[in-house]
Amino acid sequence: MAEHPTGPAETGAPMDYREHEKTYTLFLNGAKWLSVFVGALLIAMAAGFFGHIGLIASVLIFLVLAVAGFAMTR
Repeated sequence: MAEHPTGPAETGAPMDYREHEKTYTLFLNGAKWLSVFVGALLIAMAAGFFGHIGLIASVLIFLVLAVAGFAMTR
């Protein structure tokens, strides 16, 4: 049958705090870079669709905004 612990849940397996911090930092960096990417993409799409500037200009706007966003968040 299943083993039933008798002690409190807080005294379970020891935490690996170093690995927890690495995972948290990776998540925050991923969220930051994804936000920059999505923001640049949305602005470039809006400029291309509503500004009638064309595909190449939209790609250039995206690249400029993405590079600027990456540089500002470093």
